[in-house]
Amino acid sequence: MTALLAPSPVQCRDHCGACCTAPSITSPIPGMPDGKPAGVRCIQLADDNRCRIFGKPERPAFCGGLQPSLEMCGSSREQAIRWLDELERATAPSC
Repeated sequence: MTALLAPSPVQCRDHCGACCTAPSITSPIPGMPDGKPAGVRCIQLADDNRCRIFGKPERPAFCGGLQPSLEMCGSSREQAIRWLDELERATAPSC
């Protein structure tokens, strides 16, 4: 009998920041007390596209819940932005 191996977890792509730009975040972020709209770069995203508050308690729960995956991240930052944009549109409340 052969053992089934779990797929390796997907790691964030260095210098990507797609998940800190594409989705809207409705909870407060340090420096953005009203959250951020979709498509707006988070103020906590450094110039090298790394989160300044990663792992800190002030990081919104939404951010911690958004985990990298092959489907979401794709093969490039641009592909990740497109996927997250589509998800944002699909889950936006209708007026």
